[in-house]
Amino acid sequence: HMTDDDDADGGGEDKMEQARQRLLEDKKAGKLPEGVSGADGKTLDPSNPRDIASYYADAFLEDAKKLGLKVAIEADSDPSLMPRPTRIIPQMLAMICDLLDGGHAYIASDGVCYFDTQSFPEYGRLSGNTLDAIRSGAGGRVSDEAQAVKKHPADFMLWKPDRRHIMRWDPRQELAGDAKSMAVLEQHPLGEGYPGWHIECSAMARERLGERIDIHSGGEDNIFPHHECEIAQSRCATGEPSFSNFWFHPRFLQVEGEKMSKSKGNFFTARDLFAKGFSPAAVRLALINTHYRTNANFTQQDLKDAQRRIERWSAFVESGDAGSEGGERNAAVAERFAMEMNGDLNIAGALGVINGWIRDTEAPTRADADLMRDFDRVLGVLELDRGGGGSAGEDDAEIDALVAARTQAKTDKNWAEADRIRDELTARGIEVTDTPDGPVWKRTVSL
Repeated sequence: HMTDDDDADGGGEDKMEQARQRLLEDKKAGKLPEGVSGADGKTLDPSNPRDIASYYADAFLEDAKKLGLKVAIEADSDPSLMPRPTRIIPQMLAMICDLLDGGHAYIASDGVCYFDTQSFPEYGRLSGNTLDAIRSGAGGRVSDEAQAVKKHPADFMLWKPDRRHIMRWDPRQELAGDAKSMAVLEQHPLGEGYPGWHIECSAMARERLGERIDIHSGGEDNIFPHHECEIAQSRCATGEPSFSNFWFHPRFLQVEGEKMSKSKGNFFTARDLFAKGFSPAAVRLALINTHYRTNANFTQQDLKDAQRRIERWSAFVESGDAGSEGGERNAAVAERFAMEMNGDLNIAGALGVINGWIRDTEAPTRADADLMRDFDRVLGVLELDRGGGGSAGEDDAEIDALVAARTQAKTDKNWAEADRIRDELTARGIEVTDTPDGPVWKRTVSL
């Protein structure tokens, strides 16, 4: 992927090169975790592209498992559930050869292989675009030279020869043994380089799910160009009348009412939130509690509300399990929950059913506890870590020592030192309350 993924050709800088620079800087600064390994299980080498890819993939999977993503957990026993593009380069190249052989792709004078959008009349149907209206490279993201060699401005890259690229492959080596594809390469030679950022998804879907899939999801910003390009190349390569039967596009996620942006300081990874003390369970619930057709506004208050809600649900289940009454399954509540979820995944309505039911149930039974667990099979939060994540709990002894030093400073009437320690604790997200039995501290969390 390149930094300008909103451009069909993926312009801008190589994201792998940017990642290499970040890891080198972190290594020099001593910020890389102890014992982190690369793709081959040895010590991570920030100059090795496969080590870079492995480092970030492993970090993503670790966070995904903490958040309870079922596919990430199941991929431990079946890695094919989460395929990695760098491991199916031959399949991408074979699909590109199919497109070349079928007249749906061409090699331009600059050696780049492009998809011929004019060969697929339905291009633009998903996004409501037309070829006449589409202008790939608007805003200067693609050079005039690159546009000039295309048959149409909307044509997008499938393969780019570039011996300087940090990760590159030789098509002839990758396709050795594939007689059909090798015959196509004789007529349409592809140089050593790398694939475009759309072909990988079509190839992975074809490899794992077949030539036609049931549901395809992605953020609304993927509708164009990415999903349009996937549809075009997949259908033209397979001859199928459809690529995906259904498309599912959630709206954007905002933070405190603003678009996420590193420059604004409101861009957070999951582990950033864990390190701030927010639990994986709270993060998951805060992320899923908005209808997918609505822009989600991710706020600090949402996280705190989610944490309280989960604690209330957990107490409800524990009370029911400990009760003497077996009770009966509340069919009416179960039906209302199902009705909301079946109504275009109305998660907010479903959560309202749960909260109203718990509020009106003074003495939960074991059947109530079981029903709540059934609901959680959809929500997936009760079995997750509900405590603060990240560094919370790791430096308790140091905090205890600071609190004790503050107490001693107050005893010595050294108010300046007591205030200094208090300010340091506050900066570290620690709130101290003085009680008759001595000071009590707790962590505060905030975005």
